[in-house]
Amino acid sequence: MGTNAAPTAVPTDASTDRGVYDSMEALRSLLIEGEQLEACAIQRRLFALRHRRLMVAATTGRLIVVQRGLFGGFHPIDLRWQDLRDAALDVGVFGATLRVAVYRSNDLASAEGPPSNVIVTGLRKAEAQQVYRACQTRAQAWREKRRIRELEELRAKSGGVQIGATRGMMGGGAMSPAGVGASDDGDGSPMARLQRAKDMVTSGLLNDAEFEQIKAKILAEL
Repeated sequence: MGTNAAPTAVPTDASTDRGVYDSMEALRSLLIEGEQLEACAIQRRLFALRHRRLMVAATTGRLIVVQRGLFGGFHPIDLRWQDLRDAALDVGVFGATLRVAVYRSNDLASAEGPPSNVIVTGLRKAEAQQVYRACQTRAQAWREKRRIRELEELRAKSGGVQIGATRGMMGGGAMSPAGVGASDDGDGSPMARLQRAKDMVTSGLLNDAEFEQIKAKILAEL
């Protein structure tokens, strides 16, 4: 199936601890073809006195929380990376707590109502830190992609705010503002175009450097 995970992503005691082994088997059965395991963390026994230990795993396509049943079977919770809003990690004396906020929307650029939260307590510290780093990397990438999508939506609504082509949206490429074009509704005056750019700065869709580039282009056309 092409789902072999990197050795560093598998807990070292997966072959000797039956609970960890069963959790890993349950997780592997959920992976689809081409999906790779990046990091996973198992809950410590101390935090699972009344239930089987939880496992949280970061893959190339999603975050998965696996809870095994007391009498067999398991219940997975799938969180798409594009729905991830933020992740936080609290490391205590006995274990780490991973908190993940996710949007409940089918659209990658906007959210429907307040985000929901998934909290997994008592994770092994080193493993939890690996999962947390994977969450932060994915969340940052999708925030940038949503930002670019919002810019394009605003451009379409304004009828002429044109932001330059993007390079490597998911690969860390920079966005290059090309300026503010003429509006389809005839309101393409320099003052109107400059005001639209200012509004985009206020709303957080442009930073100061991008605004200055647009401003310079508009002034150069006078």
